[in-house]
Order: sequence, then structure tokens, then C-alpha cells
Amino acid sequence: MITTEVLLAFLAASALVTIAPGPDNLMVLSVGISRGREAGIGFGLGCALGCFVHTLWAALGIGAVVMASEGTFTVLKMAGATYLVYIGVMAWRHAGASTLVRLDEGKAEPITAHLRRGFIANVINPKVALFFIAFLPQFVDPARGAVWAQMVLLGALFAAQTVLIFGGLGWFAGGIGARLQRQPGLAVWLDRCAGAIFIALALHLATAGR
Repeated sequence: MITTEVLLAFLAASALVTIAPGPDNLMVLSVGISRGREAGIGFGLGCALGCFVHTLWAALGIGAVVMASEGTFTVLKMAGATYLVYIGVMAWRHAGASTLVRLDEGKAEPITAHLRRGFIANVINPKVALFFIAFLPQFVDPARGAVWAQMVLLGALFAAQTVLIFGGLGWFAGGIGARLQRQPGLAVWLDRCAGAIFIALALHLATAGR
């Protein structure tokens, strides 16, 4: 369906895009440092799953139809910004709480909670949807079969490499955070910094145009 040369070029471009500094990377790093490896990896996996949803939207043409409406784009944009503000405010309000729980009881939020947050943050971000609508078709050849099938395959590969890269970022950031969080006072400020990062990203999303 897709030539080896195209697949290799796509994977190389996808890896560069994923590694390049951006909102998702910053969120994974901030969550990993402030909440630990499991949280960072979970949030990264959630973002990766969100990428696959955007792939399906792009393949089925839903994304293009939705993004063609200025009103729909604005609604999604504000919903995404609101959700990021919510995460940021919760991190600020409960700064240090997760670390104290781990120290006292050996418990923490389940990885599924962070996976869910990463998934939602990615899926309701219209800027990500626009990226997939513009990026995937560049590697599709209508002469080689169904366009939608090629886009789904490419999107699945993109999500797979995102799992590896974001998972690695979460693991790395969590390792740093684990050392820093041994000091409860510092852990409070790590959570607050993470909260501030989410709020800043929310403001950036809210004021961004198409």
C-alpha cells in the first residue's frame, strides 16, 4: 500500500515533529517532573492515543469539515484551553499533596488518571487536528489504494512512535522528579510550576488563530 521509502521518510519526519519542543512535550515533562515516572508515562500515552483519534478524524474527513467552521474551531479551542486551566488550577491547589501521599502511604494516583488527562488534553486541541489534516496527506499516494486506509496506517505509525518518545520523556522526567520530590517543600513548588505551565499553555491556545 505504501512504499518503504515513503514509510521511512514519514517515520523520520514524525520523530522530528514529536521531539521538537511543543505543548505536548512540555506537558509530559512537567507532569513527569512534578508527579513521577508513572504519571509522566501515563500522560504521554494519553497524548499518543489522542493522536490516533485525530488520525481517524482526518482519514474520514471529519476533521476537515469541523475545522472549516470558524465557530467550531473556536469552541474546541476554548474547551481545550479551559481543560488545561482546570488541570493547572488543580495542580496549584493540591501542590505537594500527591508527594505526601506517596511518602505516607506508598500510594499515588493511578496511571489511568494521567492517561485520561493526556488523552483529553490532546483530543480537544484543534491545533493538533489541523496538524494531522495538513501532515498525513503529504505521504499519501491515491494511486496506491484507498486514501483513508493509508492515512489510518500512517496515523497508527505516528501514534506508535509517539508512545515511544513520549514514554521516554515521561520516564526521564520522572527520574528527575523522583530525586527532587524527596524534599516535600520543593515538591510543592514543582507542582505549582507544573500548574503554571498548564495555565500558560491554555492562554497560548486560547489566543492562537488557525
